[in-house]
Amino acid sequence: MSARRFHPARWLAASYGGAIYVFIFLPVAVLVLFSFQSGRFPIPPFNGPSLKWYSAIVSDGRLVEAVANSLVVAVLSSALSVVLGFLAAYGLARHAPKGGRWMSGLLMAPLTVSTLIIGMGLLIAFNAIGVPKSLLATGIGHVVLNMPLCFAIVFSQLTDDQANIERSARDLGAREWQVLLLITAPMVWPAIFASFFLAMTFSWDEFVIAFLLTRFDVTLPVEIWNLLRSGLNPKTNAVGSIVFAVSASLVLFLEVAVFGRRKARPS
Repeated sequence: MSARRFHPARWLAASYGGAIYVFIFLPVAVLVLFSFQSGRFPIPPFNGPSLKWYSAIVSDGRLVEAVANSLVVAVLSSALSVVLGFLAAYGLARHAPKGGRWMSGLLMAPLTVSTLIIGMGLLIAFNAIGVPKSLLATGIGHVVLNMPLCFAIVFSQLTDDQANIERSARDLGAREWQVLLLITAPMVWPAIFASFFLAMTFSWDEFVIAFLLTRFDVTLPVEIWNLLRSGLNPKTNAVGSIVFAVSASLVLFLEVAVFGRRKARPS
């Protein structure tokens, strides 16, 4: 058997790919590692492992409240974003109103705008109509941010073949709401699930809008920022590790539960 030939291009590509992964995940690895630091400062040498800073999070009422606030805002805003995005996608795809392309472009326009601009615009608008800074205002901001994404995902999955099935259901006596809930929604459920979990991930991590639109009741990213103002410590590393773990779990669940099943279907 001949020796395996050396391919410089292949090794270069592998090295480049490995360097990219190290560049992306090394900061996260350092963050997680020093969240188990037993000392007061997240700096070398590493002293541990210890769970004292995770215990400190559990005993910190403001952090626990911020986690709960983030979960409530993420779940409710993502659910509303999916409902609004699904209805908008269904209306534009099935009824094709005049100027539908322009409407689609306007719905997806927030995807091209900085969250800072969106947050400042919402802050000015809410001040003008008397809406106070609150978790409700933050949730509305997250809907503005995530609804275009949900719309784009669902709209891309509405096909003409599905429209034929919907027409058949109407011919058999189904009402419009029955077609919408019992025919269309199940056919595009992977897109609905994907848009929900992606929106939830973005809402869970979002800082700028939450910072601008909250005052006393804050989300977890804002509370982390408050902690960082007093300097680095392993407690902030532990909180950051929890944020990363939740985000990674949502993405992993999305990949396994939604995209994994689609890949497993026979062609």
